[in-house]
Amino acid sequence: MFYSYVHNDTVPVSPVRWMIAIVAPVVIATWGLKRKSLDRSGAIAGLVVGFILTISNLCFFSSLLTFFVMGSKVTKFKAEQKKKMEHNYKEGGQRNWVQVLCNGGMAAIFGLQYMFHVGCREVVIDFSHHYSPSWLAVSVLGSLACCCGDTFSSELGAVFSKNTEPRLITTFRKVPRGTNGGITLIGSLFSMVGGGLVGLAYYITQIFLLRESFLDRGPPQWPLLIVGLLMGIIGSTVDSLLGATFQYSGFHRKRNCVVEHSGSDVDYISGMELLDNHSVNLLSSLISALISPKIAFELWRLCS
Repeated sequence: MFYSYVHNDTVPVSPVRWMIAIVAPVVIATWGLKRKSLDRSGAIAGLVVGFILTISNLCFFSSLLTFFVMGSKVTKFKAEQKKKMEHNYKEGGQRNWVQVLCNGGMAAIFGLQYMFHVGCREVVIDFSHHYSPSWLAVSVLGSLACCCGDTFSSELGAVFSKNTEPRLITTFRKVPRGTNGGITLIGSLFSMVGGGLVGLAYYITQIFLLRESFLDRGPPQWPLLIVGLLMGIIGSTVDSLLGATFQYSGFHRKRNCVVEHSGSDVDYISGMELLDNHSVNLLSSLISALISPKIAFELWRLCS
């Protein structure tokens, strides 16, 4: 593909990889539609993101699959309780094309860059000898770990800390549940779980697909697990900081809930009317993709 054209590499993409890259996203998108995790536009966007990440590196695919499946499950967990708490609750947590691209779009962009530099294959993470491929691969992992961590934090944190008032991340004052930038301890712990699951999926796929001779010649790959854990909580924290600062939160007196727009019946809580939830997700996934290689580089330097 891109790599073959630019570098005159005659090794084609294998038929098996083509088949997986086409069939797997279709199956997952269809499953998401049936379970109401995606609407039609979200399914189409998911096909594009899924194809890019699957054909470029199957470790990316397993990470995306883990994020989508586990994210869908935690979104539906205690759905009736969440419906009472959220004024804009959608049945099944249906994601449209905007939400899919804001959560998976950055990973897909870095996946395209990975294909341009490396081709369609898996590589050992080795910053000493393969800096660019390692940098781009960890960027994809960091972006997906951020999004999964934030999903776990918001969806499970809201349920398991229902008797605890969140605190605004910028001032640590207590705020109503649903305030953008509101955090709880248990929500932060769940963000690490979400990111850690993505890192685990990447690591297992890496070990399974790469030949033992490649793994023996390179540095240990287990720091991928730590990268996932760290980017889960770091990405969720970045999301909360952006939400508390640039996303409006106000308490609607008549509806008795937090809303994201000002009005005559709305008491200001925090933030500016500059970004919405989709923009915050997009920016936090981008920031996570950019800082995760630096964190990974230091981890591998310590482990080598």
